[in-house]
Amino acid sequence: MRKFFKWLGIVLGSLIGLIVFAALGLYLSASIRLNKTYSVQAETITIPSDSASIERGKQWVESGACKYCHGDDLAGTAFLEDPMLGKIPARNLTSGKGGVESEFTDADWVRAIRYGINPQGQSLIIMPSSYFYYFSDSDLGDIIAYLKSLPPVDKEWSDPEFTPFGKILVGVGVGNVIETENINYVAVHPPAPTEGVTAVYGEYLVEVSACRMCHGEDLAGDENPPNPAAPAVPGLAAGSEVASWSEAEFIQTIRTGVTPSGRPLTEFMPWTEFRNMTDNQLKAIWLYLNSLSAE
Repeated sequence: MRKFFKWLGIVLGSLIGLIVFAALGLYLSASIRLNKTYSVQAETITIPSDSASIERGKQWVESGACKYCHGDDLAGTAFLEDPMLGKIPARNLTSGKGGVESEFTDADWVRAIRYGINPQGQSLIIMPSSYFYYFSDSDLGDIIAYLKSLPPVDKEWSDPEFTPFGKILVGVGVGNVIETENINYVAVHPPAPTEGVTAVYGEYLVEVSACRMCHGEDLAGDENPPNPAAPAVPGLAAGSEVASWSEAEFIQTIRTGVTPSGRPLTEFMPWTEFRNMTDNQLKAIWLYLNSLSAE
């Protein structure tokens, strides 16, 4: 019996040692990835200054995911504060104290939005640039023009800070917080489709609105969404509840946050931003989703 407990102790000790070694490896791997410096030459795009372009940029920002993270005034939010994971604020985008506009060049804006890289060359955290990457030069220019026109708001935030456990989760790949790693910097930037009420343009809108981030790359839903606090995310393609909705029901759901069956959309679904899309944009998205259901 004594020999049994001796061997049991050896086995358990070895297992604990392996777990500690693996955790240390994941922690170091995450630290290296978070501190990696990227050398990316941002494309030179035109940043307009006319009121029409700024208004188009405003519509993009107000109907996308920007305010969901950065707040209604775009001066930033605490976004994630968890004693187990760490603190990850969404930065102040205005020119006020603590805002990035006072320090960003036009090239910095392009790198941050399209590639998820800050002016120091390091990856931004939980920045969905692998989706924003698909914005056309014209649309991106309008967005940056609007962001540069924002009234200053004084609000300062600390740098992102992970707990050791949080870094281990990053090392495992939970949450996909370093989206910079998913972008091909040397590829030719894909052209955007012509704006219109078409399934092709609807696909573009789905891409740049980061719908796939939660609903899955195939839009079939996700049982384990990026935000651990969020419930399972439903699919949008064939076999889903959405596939049975009419165009009018789809638009009404996005506008009101209530499905045709009377079920309210979850707080994790940024419908309060998406409802600011135009009717034509929502019709294009419905056409694209409908084309998936028909496959």
